[in-house]
Amino acid sequence: MNSLYKRNCLRLLDFQTYEVKHIINVARILKSAKKNKREIKYLKNKKIVLIFEKESTRTRCAFEVAAFDQGANVTYLGPGSTHLGYKESIRDTARVLSRMYNGIQYRGHSHHAIETLAQYSEVPVWNGLTERFHPTQILADLLTIQETLPLRKCLSDIKFAYVGDVRNNIGYTLLEAAALFGFDLRLVSPSQFWPKLTFFLKCREQAQKNNGNIICTENIEDGVKNVDFIYSDVWISMGEPETKWKTHINLLKKYQVNSKMLNLTKNSNTKVLHCLPAFHDKDTIMGKKIIKNNNLKFGIEITNQVFESNSKIIFEQSENRLHTIKALMITSLTQNFFL
Repeated sequence: MNSLYKRNCLRLLDFQTYEVKHIINVARILKSAKKNKREIKYLKNKKIVLIFEKESTRTRCAFEVAAFDQGANVTYLGPGSTHLGYKESIRDTARVLSRMYNGIQYRGHSHHAIETLAQYSEVPVWNGLTERFHPTQILADLLTIQETLPLRKCLSDIKFAYVGDVRNNIGYTLLEAAALFGFDLRLVSPSQFWPKLTFFLKCREQAQKNNGNIICTENIEDGVKNVDFIYSDVWISMGEPETKWKTHINLLKKYQVNSKMLNLTKNSNTKVLHCLPAFHDKDTIMGKKIIKNNNLKFGIEITNQVFESNSKIIFEQSENRLHTIKALMITSLTQNFFL
């Protein structure tokens, strides 16, 4: 029996380590099949609804292309196109949609909203992003890391630094990944941006049981020493009031991922990850404004030079959203799916 059948994916800790490994392995096989034009359609005539309270490029495209590749039909409900939470409760919306669709993707603000959606839905619910967790992104990151590791090295062996604002959905989901796989995770950031203590301690305890460790540190040199990967994300989110921008940036300025930081790793093979979009140049309205108003050089959270020198792995991360989301949908919608 497929243990993932009809399962929700609201956060990584919804799963056991072996189940996450299975999703990643399925994604790897599906990726190879697509590239070699040997893909089997496991989701023919399935119907998927995508609820987007927050807009996205990668998440929407990955879910839509994954569904189309697999023969499924998709309905996209963008911001303002439903009565969700305004004229109709989340509970009632779940009960309506789960009678029409085989799976529901939700990308929005409140994690409580997706928990309610899942509670009242009769079909699997997948988290495309909430303010708390972003499991579909980290699944893609784990696949990317696995593809990059030397032959005899596995996920539990890596040393990993996440640099910047740790309190966001990427930081919190990386904590859960470290808890499951037991790798060495360093959260490198000003203490104002450290995760909630109870959640941090819970994840660290589980990571240590799996022979790993998690630390928070303000010291960049200690945090990035000998790491295999440095991960960065934007410091400013869309919709965040501009009054907060300057305070955030002043606190985070010295945590920019640049050549100086890479030199501090003492590891010439350190690779840089970024979930995108990235403010690495002045080619966006928002990026140009932030760089100009805050006297930043060569980028914001990451310099253009470091971004471009790691662009191959960064855009592999982006593509891998497609393959891991496809694996997630297939394993949760196909009762007798085995590879």
